[in-house]
Amino acid sequence: MGSVNLGAAVFAAGASLFAFSAQAEGSLNLICSADVVICEQMKGDFEKQSGISVNMVRLSSGETYAKIRAEARNPKTDIWWAGTGDPHLQAASEGLTLEYKSPMLDQLQDWAVKQAESAEYRTVGVYAGALGWGYNSDLLKTKNLREPKCWADLLDPAWKGEIQMANPNSSGTAYTALASLVQIMGEEQAYDYLKKLNANISQYTKSGSAPVKAAARGETTVGIVFMHDAVSMTVEGFPVKSVAPCEGTGYEIGSMSIIKGAKNLDNAKKWYDWALTAEVQSRMKDAKSFQLPSNKSAEVPKEAPKFEDIKLIDYDFKTYGDPAKRKELLERWDREIGANAN
Repeated sequence: MGSVNLGAAVFAAGASLFAFSAQAEGSLNLICSADVVICEQMKGDFEKQSGISVNMVRLSSGETYAKIRAEARNPKTDIWWAGTGDPHLQAASEGLTLEYKSPMLDQLQDWAVKQAESAEYRTVGVYAGALGWGYNSDLLKTKNLREPKCWADLLDPAWKGEIQMANPNSSGTAYTALASLVQIMGEEQAYDYLKKLNANISQYTKSGSAPVKAAARGETTVGIVFMHDAVSMTVEGFPVKSVAPCEGTGYEIGSMSIIKGAKNLDNAKKWYDWALTAEVQSRMKDAKSFQLPSNKSAEVPKEAPKFEDIKLIDYDFKTYGDPAKRKELLERWDREIGANAN
């Protein structure tokens, strides 16, 4: 079957499964923890297809987790879409999100279903992406720097002031980096590594994708990010090259959760089922989002970094998605790295 026919078939399947009323059916309060371009596209597509008015806020996953926790007694959010899985798992383990078994579950990749099972169906995987970095190849030449292929390469004193990453307190991307390094090196060595890396960091950003956007603009040479965020800069024409670290790396399962006590529960379930369709996930590339989709029938963007090409660690989502573990790792980061940040 040709890609055009496949797309038409997928669209028809999605349209028939979700035959929304054309009339407005109330509203939905959404927090989106992905890049603002895909957030806007998802909001617009859902409103058009469902007639439901979406009130959307864009927050990083760490910020969303904090907000949902703070509002637990009187939730102002119905659904949380995207962002790294760890904070979704933390919210699930604290009973902040609602158990929901979507009729779409049997269409999803194993890793997405496992994410749901491990959280007792209080979250589900919507996409996946490996951690790495993107560097500005023009700046690399100008500054006469060598391509950083491994985590160890980023400690070279030549990189002083040339690297950005996000703050793991606000960013799920940076928390994934922290948890990945702990799993690759062991905790003591990982914090020793991060202390040395701190000497080369020019800024800890709030958002996970901000470092590679800064690299694309020539404001820094390297951004530690999910590789698909680096690829999106390359596709937009910036001189950004993405790297999967030689020692191995972690990955995210971008997730989705319905908030316990959601005021617009029926509409939240409609978004949840809709967002898991192949039709919707195949559209993500149109917003320059190059993650691996969770629906088995969704079109995988040709630019997406493929897991089979990357040395992935067996990332322990259960351990590092535990609130106590997260708190312990972040407090240590604040004490030993954040307090001495540039």
